[in-house]
Amino acid sequence: MSETNKARGDNHDRDETNGTAHVTVHTVVVPTSINMVSLLGAGDEHLVLIEKAIEADIHVRGNQITLRGEPGEIALAERMLDELVTIIRTGQGLNAETVERVITMLRAETNERPADVLSLNILSNRGRTIRPKTLNQKRYVDAIDKNTIVFGIGPAGTGKTYLAMAKAVQALQTKKVTRIILTRPAVEAGERLGYLPGTLSEKIDPYLRPLYDALHDMIDPETIPKLLASGTIEVAPLAFMRGRSLNDAFIILDEAQNTSPEQMKMFLTRLGFGSKIVVTGDVTQVDLPSGVKSGLRVIEGILDGIEDISFNKLTTHDVVRHRLVGRIVTAYEEFDAHAEVRAENHGGVRRPNLRSGGAE
Repeated sequence: MSETNKARGDNHDRDETNGTAHVTVHTVVVPTSINMVSLLGAGDEHLVLIEKAIEADIHVRGNQITLRGEPGEIALAERMLDELVTIIRTGQGLNAETVERVITMLRAETNERPADVLSLNILSNRGRTIRPKTLNQKRYVDAIDKNTIVFGIGPAGTGKTYLAMAKAVQALQTKKVTRIILTRPAVEAGERLGYLPGTLSEKIDPYLRPLYDALHDMIDPETIPKLLASGTIEVAPLAFMRGRSLNDAFIILDEAQNTSPEQMKMFLTRLGFGSKIVVTGDVTQVDLPSGVKSGLRVIEGILDGIEDISFNKLTTHDVVRHRLVGRIVTAYEEFDAHAEVRAENHGGVRRPNLRSGGAE
């Protein structure tokens, strides 16, 4: 282990035989600089999660943790403790959600260390740090760094828009771009904003409000009106992008599943020199009129394989809202899948898809 200390001596590390099973007993000595309550959780909350995830007996005495079980599970438990200690040493602390994410990443057997994923800081504001919380989120963030055009596709709550906006603000603060442009299609209004009552701002605000909300998390609220007034940050419906060439900008298209193929082409060809584009959306939540194809659904087949363009898929495992949100999304997906099977077995009459609608 790199952070925890491997115990030495026959009394700490030994093999046993239990019937036909090979059992290893290993003791991990946690550095005295690590608060055991931080590691194990208040009321041993974190320890309980580890015990549920690892098929091994775990016994804690002081700063010594004794593990007894099959070698593979013991090795996994040792890696888990190592990652948790490393995260604590970054100063960000542990909570139950973080422990669960470490467990998930280790079970996925990837080359990336969970501690590296969960301690990557993108942006800090008013004592709050924005960072990826899953492996797919880190890969998405890395793709934004490496490519000019990036697509983030996944269900609500996976952080695809939020992380893109954090990268946009970071790029503005480090002077990699001179402005941020945030846009989304006003599909519910059919882009016919002139038929809605009120001023232009009053007409488009309901569709752009989620983008404003994210901005308030990342930039001091008192500076946002000045940035909007100067054009350093622009928030506008997709229809306002037509005919423009966007240079030195970080451009985000949100809710891209609600663009037609023609709108998607129009938007992507707005790319100017020194700019970066991130397109986010959820292909299971298309609100377009019947018969209109989603530009997001067809774009990968058109642009896949082109250098400097990256497609990134996020799943329910990447949902970072309340832990119930991921379970709710999964339950709806299972319901829709079963509904399709039932429809095929009863003459092809399908129930409405319950995944359509909703906000990111």
